[in-house]
Amino acid sequence: MHTEFVPPVPPLSGSTFFTAWTLDLPAVLIALALGIGYVAAARGQQWAPGRTTAFLSGLAALVVVTCSFLGVYDTTLFWVRATQNTVLLMVTPLLLALGAPVTLLMRTAPPRLAGWLKRHGRGPIAQFLTFPLSVTVVLVAPFLVLYLTPLYGLSLESAVAGGLVRVMLVLAGFLYFYSRLQLDPTPRAGSHLVSMWISLTEVVFDGALGLVLWLGPLLAPAHYDAVHRTWGPDRRTDQIIGAGVLWIGGDVAGLPFVGALFIRWARDDEKRAKRLDRVLDEEAAAGDAPGKGLWWENDPELAERFRRSP
Repeated sequence: MHTEFVPPVPPLSGSTFFTAWTLDLPAVLIALALGIGYVAAARGQQWAPGRTTAFLSGLAALVVVTCSFLGVYDTTLFWVRATQNTVLLMVTPLLLALGAPVTLLMRTAPPRLAGWLKRHGRGPIAQFLTFPLSVTVVLVAPFLVLYLTPLYGLSLESAVAGGLVRVMLVLAGFLYFYSRLQLDPTPRAGSHLVSMWISLTEVVFDGALGLVLWLGPLLAPAHYDAVHRTWGPDRRTDQIIGAGVLWIGGDVAGLPFVGALFIRWARDDEKRAKRLDRVLDEEAAAGDAPGKGLWWENDPELAERFRRSP
């Protein structure tokens, strides 16, 4: 693979953590367009401020990882690129999904567009993409494909390939968090317990990838040799740090999702309990006598599941 000379950058120090900035024009324009569109759509709606804050925070995270020192040194240090990719897959999409953008779009889109989204949003392709096994692959595969194939080296040398990889990471993460948080309407109802198992699977694969990068050969040696870096950690140490970021950092970045999942789980249980109480109160007010049999056979929520055969 042909590798061009990479212009050197100043050593990464305590000051450059805060002073090193660059302009990633596509990322900034996308963030501005989505932010303006979201705020304009939320205006005049009964929309929770927390959702707007979450969505805009996701866009801010996108700008920070592409324009701060992470964007300046992302082709110079392996661990910086690993941090950037982890945020793009695990943090930015989670914040965007917490903003419930699909619900907002459905509320404010023209009737024809809203109808098209509703029709195709429950079609076979959407059903397949949100199937638990599919979203597990969507969450786990991006890092495996990126770091275990020549794609990683290509993403370092080509700005177009690097941009497409970033888009892929954000979209893959958003599909996962959108389908598992279920703040927006989804093609299929999913179990919160299944989401926990998928998260556990992701932890296992993160650990396996981390070990491979820690003990395996150096990635993209031609590119990093062309950088001619004389400061910071050596190539092996740099990759070991990056492996730790992908392994431990990915798991830590997933903790907010687990917290949001438990909150969503508790709220769903509370809604289900209130709905059950309301049904029982209505039956009592109507003077209906309790049915015969075991208690779960008379529970409206469990009657279908435990109904006896005639």
